[in-house]
Amino acid sequence: MTQLTIALTKGRLEKQTLALFEQAGIDVSFMQNKQRKLIFTSPDQRITFLLVKAADVTTYVRHGVADLGIVGKDVLIEHPFGYYEMLDLKIGVCKFSVASTQNYQPDDYKRKRIATKYPTVASEHFRKKGEDVEIIKIEGSVEIAPVLGLADAIVDIVETGTTLRENGLEIFEDICSISARLIVNKAMLKRKRQAIFQLFDALQSVIEGEK
Repeated sequence: MTQLTIALTKGRLEKQTLALFEQAGIDVSFMQNKQRKLIFTSPDQRITFLLVKAADVTTYVRHGVADLGIVGKDVLIEHPFGYYEMLDLKIGVCKFSVASTQNYQPDDYKRKRIATKYPTVASEHFRKKGEDVEIIKIEGSVEIAPVLGLADAIVDIVETGTTLRENGLEIFEDICSISARLIVNKAMLKRKRQAIFQLFDALQSVIEGEK
């Protein structure tokens, strides 16, 4: 029996992932009474879940602590190495957008300052447009940056747009859609190939059945 260790993004994506696993016929009832635990192993010892922050999923997979990981494409764009991306799970769907206050002038010739948690995404987007911008990396809430004059606009993940509206911002441009992906450690794909592809096939059948 081959055990699979899966690094799973905590929070909303965790709930959607577990629901997807259930639909695929995988018993995840052992995850119900989590309390403050971060490591969970199924009674049959087949699956261990590690609950981690999104930005750390690729780290655990890259170093082989986790065989697989489930994380948003936004994280993969910023951390693109050390794993294989196997499957778009079609959950956690949202988008990258450029947003700012109402007086933002996207066609203004001046060099803009863009605040974001995602400098790779922001830099690449404006590079493709032929715009030279200054990227300001912010770890916390970026919504206040244009309001306080720190930046002309932000690049951030948008799901419903509620947070933007509550802070007096509006979307000026959508960059791309993002969703959760299944990633795998390169060495483990060879070592645990059969077990990994059993899980892959089960998840893929659910996803394709929902189209």
